[in-house]
Amino acid sequence: MSYENKILQLKKMVGKKKAAESEKPSYQKPEKPAYIDEWKKAGLSIVENDFGVVLKRQVQYPFDYKHGRYELKEFFQAVEKWEQSKIEHPYSIYPGEKVLFFDTETTGLKGAGTHIFLLGLLEVDEEAFVLNQYVLADPANEAAFLFESKLWQRGKTIVTYNGKSFDWPQLEMRWIFHKNYLPTLQSPRQIDLFHSSKRIWKNHLEKVKLIKVEEEKLGFKRENDIPGFLAPIIYADAVRSGNAGGLMKVLQHNEWDILSLLVLYIHSTNLLLDDVLRDGATTYTNIGKWYNDLKEPEQSRQLFLKVTEQFAEHETGLAYYYLALQQKRHKQFKESIESFQKAIHTIDGRKKLDSYEQLAKLYEHQMKNYPEALQYTLKGIKMIQEADFFSDHQKKKQLENWDKRLQRLEIKNGKYL
Repeated sequence: MSYENKILQLKKMVGKKKAAESEKPSYQKPEKPAYIDEWKKAGLSIVENDFGVVLKRQVQYPFDYKHGRYELKEFFQAVEKWEQSKIEHPYSIYPGEKVLFFDTETTGLKGAGTHIFLLGLLEVDEEAFVLNQYVLADPANEAAFLFESKLWQRGKTIVTYNGKSFDWPQLEMRWIFHKNYLPTLQSPRQIDLFHSSKRIWKNHLEKVKLIKVEEEKLGFKRENDIPGFLAPIIYADAVRSGNAGGLMKVLQHNEWDILSLLVLYIHSTNLLLDDVLRDGATTYTNIGKWYNDLKEPEQSRQLFLKVTEQFAEHETGLAYYYLALQQKRHKQFKESIESFQKAIHTIDGRKKLDSYEQLAKLYEHQMKNYPEALQYTLKGIKMIQEADFFSDHQKKKQLENWDKRLQRLEIKNGKYL
């Protein structure tokens, strides 16, 4: 055999080897659990696929279905508001964008032994909102459970409550165990309403657990709900006993979670975009700060101005503080001084100290009013000396820096006496 023919033969062998390696191993389909018919009697349907069996519950909601104080069809109005606003915001959803409201229930909080036993997925079709809930028949049927969710399909934006930190990473972990058989899990765009709720209601709601937000902001109060921490215990009992009565209450808990995601999106969009203010000064100050962080300064400024105009002075300190920083940045020095002066009466801590420093700088460098700059410097030094939010080392460093300003101003002030 010639050298060239040997090379060609070797190439063919290598090609066959690579093709064999790329083939996914065959999947051994598990048996159905003995209790599956009992679960069907409780209200679940049985779905079979190439990987085994999964339990499913489907609920359809007409567009005028009301959850709390909102009808579900107001979601379409929220999407339209984002389209009209032209604002770049992580909340924005646009017409034609496929959206999936997503929540899970798990057998634990973390670890390789933790399974997702319930996947809840709410989306809209032409006639209704449709909730599909998939229940894990048993760990042997996990591949069937994951596959049936269709989360491997492309093109959907996922809306969750703490999903970025918990639900989606947990799903990815479980998917890894079946990566040789399942289609690749996609990495979708995610909107996490938990993190945004913390921004919107910082210093207003003590806790932003979904149930708390439901009651205080969405007008929905659960009746006969199970505590979330009992869900894994109830699932384990349903697997052990075959009785799915308690499990259906877990599905009800999950259903409320997901419906609340939808109306929370509506409510939050209204807070972010509506001209009429329907929440407290702290909420809108937080939103104004968020817009500023997102490089939307005009939207931010307008909100701060509305807060200072429409709420009592004792509620507007932070709005005046952030407004003053913006005004200084735009060289509106007189307006900035006025806003800082209004802010210091109702804010405290580091922001109040910063206001004293900003006023000292403005009076010294822009207004050339050294006596005023000196007065605010002395107030800042006194505040540092009495502060309990600095360590001894930090306090010493602060006083050193402020003392330099004090000495400089005393010299400047002496020249103009």
